[in-house]
Amino acid sequence: MFVELIGIVKQKYIQTKKYFTDDYRDLFVKAYQFTRAKTAVAFGYYPYYLDIRDSEGNSVVIGDKKVIMLGSNNYLGLTHHPEVIEAGIMALKKYGSGLTGSRLLNGNFYLHEQLEDKLARFVGKEKTLVFSNGFAVNLGVIATITDEKDVIFSDAMNHASIVDGARFSKARVQVFAHNDMNELATRLNSVSKESGRLIVSDGVFSMEGDIVNLPELIIIARKHGARIMIDDAHSLGVLGPYGAGTASHFNLTDKVDLIMGTFSKSLAGVGGFIAGEEPVIDFLKHNTRTMIFTAGLPPSNTAMVMKALEIIIREPGRRERLWENANYMKKELKLLGFDIGNSSTPIIPIIIGSDMKTFAVWRDLLDAGVYTNPVISPAVPVGRSLLRTSYMATHTREQLDFCLSQFAKIGKKHRILHSRS
Repeated sequence: MFVELIGIVKQKYIQTKKYFTDDYRDLFVKAYQFTRAKTAVAFGYYPYYLDIRDSEGNSVVIGDKKVIMLGSNNYLGLTHHPEVIEAGIMALKKYGSGLTGSRLLNGNFYLHEQLEDKLARFVGKEKTLVFSNGFAVNLGVIATITDEKDVIFSDAMNHASIVDGARFSKARVQVFAHNDMNELATRLNSVSKESGRLIVSDGVFSMEGDIVNLPELIIIARKHGARIMIDDAHSLGVLGPYGAGTASHFNLTDKVDLIMGTFSKSLAGVGGFIAGEEPVIDFLKHNTRTMIFTAGLPPSNTAMVMKALEIIIREPGRRERLWENANYMKKELKLLGFDIGNSSTPIIPIIIGSDMKTFAVWRDLLDAGVYTNPVISPAVPVGRSLLRTSYMATHTREQLDFCLSQFAKIGKKHRILHSRS
């Protein structure tokens, strides 16, 4: 089958060569020679772009089969909350489907500014700025707040949006080993005092579920005159006494300069924001290309995010149930003998190592009714492929116990359980 697929791709490439002479490099060669996805589909191990037909939040229907969802970032289970849905319907009926322009010109809606005020109070900063896309927050803010005289210090396990924001900037970039504060300090020491310094890190790392060592990072940053930006995509609604994120969790909100957040996880929508001092946010508001050249967030989505934020504040029991479920699964997965790394959040990896074994375990779990996310390099280091599982406040104990039974059976089949001694 693999040989057949290679032959099909080569044949397609050869057919296109008639449009070019041998003197020119064909831009599409890389596309015609890309066969990994087709090969995975042919062998039944393609884990991406699955055709989800229906969703109840904690479970989904793929094709005609219902499976328990352990691959979502819907931590508080708010995507199906009736108040969130009603807020979106009402705004859609009243304001229409979209704003058809950037906020700078004709797409700045009063709901955006209401949401910004509420978010600023929630995360404990002077001002926030709402973007239409979470990826665009990191891409635009990092590139805008730094220039060619500056240096960006980025954790090796940061999200791709941070990596691309640093690439998009004109600043020099130094990557330090994951959560390694000694290496961060060494790298800061090597930079001229004439350079501006920005340390950027995820608050909760999205693949392995550990938390940035923020207290030590802040000490190092202050010693070396560096500003700090924390990506709280997976922290909002999860960490902190009120779900306000990583800085709140450590009671260090006033020591973090910029807090980034997304709406596509606990806040049950799409979009994102940056929070900080008023002059900094005003500068970003008028200079960030991913803000001023992108249409404003639709009113319906903005209204749903506001309602989700209201529920997070009003119903702390959701966060408590989330942590009960996460702690239960951590304990039980360890007892079964799985390697779950250093997870300390509701993101719990099952570390397998081999890419092909990871795909095989993923396939068997899906067939058994459990949805997980297989993660291979470059999203994780080579040899550390894993299944990313994440948990919700709305998962029932019955659902979690069913998943554990399947983990145990399939883990034993593939010999990925470790001795508990």
